[in-house]
Order: sequence, then C-alpha cells, then structure tokens
Amino acid sequence: MRRCAAPAWGQASYERSCILGLVHKVELSYSLATQRPVAARIRNALIELLHAVNSEGSISGAARALGLSYRHVWGELRRWEAELGQPFIVWDKGQPARLTPFGQKLLWAERQAQARLAPQIEALHADLERAFAVAFDPEAQVLTLFASHDDALSLLRDHAVARSRLHLDIRFCGSVDAISALNEGRCALAGFHVAEPAAAMPLARATYQPMLQPGRHKLVGFARRTQGLLVAPGNPLHLRNMRDLARARFANRALGSGTRLLFDELLQREGMAAPDVPGHGHDEPSHSAVAQAIVSGAADAGLGIEAAAHAHGLDFVPLLHEHYHLVCLKDALDQPATLALRGLLADAGWQALLQGLPGYEPWRSGEVLSLREELPWWDLPPKRAVRSRRS
Repeated sequence: MRRCAAPAWGQASYERSCILGLVHKVELSYSLATQRPVAARIRNALIELLHAVNSEGSISGAARALGLSYRHVWGELRRWEAELGQPFIVWDKGQPARLTPFGQKLLWAERQAQARLAPQIEALHADLERAFAVAFDPEAQVLTLFASHDDALSLLRDHAVARSRLHLDIRFCGSVDAISALNEGRCALAGFHVAEPAAAMPLARATYQPMLQPGRHKLVGFARRTQGLLVAPGNPLHLRNMRDLARARFANRALGSGTRLLFDELLQREGMAAPDVPGHGHDEPSHSAVAQAIVSGAADAGLGIEAAAHAHGLDFVPLLHEHYHLVCLKDALDQPATLALRGLLADAGWQALLQGLPGYEPWRSGEVLSLREELPWWDLPPKRAVRSRRS
C-alpha cells in the first residue's frame, strides 16, 4: 500500500482518507501588499467565508463583515459546495445560519494547521519578502551565473550581498553546461576551470575551444586553486599519483564537469584509461559529495579541491594548480552588474577572504583578460580533436 505523508494530527483519519482517495490537494499562493497582518497565516477565501458566516450568523452579515455583496458570498458558497460535494450551511427557518458538521470540521482543520505551521509560514513570509525586496531596491543588482562547482563562489555570494548589494543567482552545473548556457543567453556569466598551463591541456582545448570565440567572449580573472586527491585521514593506501588509483576505489565527477575532464586529461598523460581505475563510473555531483563518499567509506579517493578535503576532515594530495575563469559575452562586460562584480573581485577585502580558503589564492581577480593569451589554443597548429575517454 502506498503511504501518504501524514501530518502529526489525525494520523488514522488521514491514512483512511488516502486509502479511499478522499484527500484534496492544497494549492499555495501569495500576493504583494504594502503590509500584512501581524499573525502569520496563509489565507484561504473559502475558510474566510465560513469564519464570517459562523461569526455573523447570516449570509448578509458575512457579506457586510467581508465587504462583499450578498450575491457574491452566496454564489461562492454554492460553488464550493458543488466542488467539494458537501453542504456548508444548515438552514432552519427563523434560526441564524450555522455551519454543518463538515463546515465546522473544515474550520477546526484550518486552525490546527495554522497553529502547527505558524513558524514555517512566518519563515516563508520572511524569505519571500527578502527576495522581493531586491526588486524594489533601486540600488540592488542581480547577476545570473552558471558555473562549475566551486567553494569560493559560494563564499562570494554572501560577500557580494553584504558589500555591494549584488545578488548572485548561481546555478552550479558542469563547465560545459555553464558555457553552453552563456552562449544560449540563459546567464550573464559562466564559470569554468583549466589546469596550468592551458596550452598543455589537449582535452580542455578540444572541449572548450569550439565554445569560445576571441572577440565575442571576454575572460574575467577569478582565482587560482589546487586540485588533487582527496583521501582518508592518514592516507592509509599511500596514494600519491594517478597511477596509484589502480588500487583504490574511486569517486568520480559527472561527465561534462571540469573536474571529470581533468581526470580524463591526467589519465591520458599516464597512458591510462578510465577502466583502469576501480569505481571510475561512481559519479558524484560536487567536490563536497566526493568528499562525503570517502568519509562514508563508499570510496577511497576522489579528485577534487583542497577546500573540500579540509571541510570534511580528509587528507589531500596536491597534483596541480588551475585557473578558475569567469567568462561573459563582450556586450555584457560593461553592464552595471558585471562592473559591480569586477570591482568586488578586485577589492582587497574579498581577496583576503579568498586567501583564507584552503587551496585558493587571488589570481588577477576582477581583471579583464585576453582570451588568446590565457587560453592560447587558437594560435596552435590545427589538430584533430582529442576525444575524452568515457567511462
């Protein structure tokens, strides 16, 4: 039997209703106003009608209390009775209108739900109001960034709001997907990373060169970071290089991510293929997820950033340095939000924060860089694209 997610109250009744198919769906909505009631509530038009009838004892009194016409209140009650298949009002000649047992139970259920969910409703109100405050703040700016997973970008997001009222809408995805999103107009900036020196990275060249065009794309310096092997505390398997992974259970990154591309690149240098590494098909969505797989004992090692190892209490075997780039289209380079970000990256306060993150250091942060100089792939002799070995 399929079980429904049940509330803390009315467990037996809820499960019985699930079995009988009697559970009605709840749709939430919200409205914008200059102020809201002190009590944290999600309002419902039917419940407010029933409250008014119950309090006033008549349709006409309920209509006056709500500032609505008699015809509207009567029509809405009849419509909801037809919708739910239950009567709401008991009509006795010469007696005030009163709610049926079903109507009373609706009010009881609503009181129970509102009382139990009041803290969550208040938090939801606050979150929505904070989000919309950005739209009404003439000095706030929003910049959409698709990027390969990076701890420094998460740190930058909070810093940007506090220092520059710049809200970074960051969507973490693979480097390839990030640049594709930029080229398709789905974001203003993309983040990707390439190991040093870029000229010696044939797989990176084969992957990124067709997606980037000198003159159309502009690079902005962000950071230099260290990639290496994340291993259990004490490095019990004594893993020192890629060849040692042949005797370890590996946690990989997903195809399309910059770190997965780097994994294939490093294997190729050693004359190895992905099947030479046990667990090469074990994919994780982020550096943190790779680290957690090692902490849990599901893997012995993974390729990732030093900050992830440090955050999860793992040891780290450094293998190389890489540049993390931000890239935008030329016409977005001098837009106000991009200018604000460039200024923030060049600020000494941000660079001090970045320096405190394990395995990171500022690298021409905020500077506009030459695509051809930083990624000198377009000046190399033409060659056939090198295909990454897929697991």
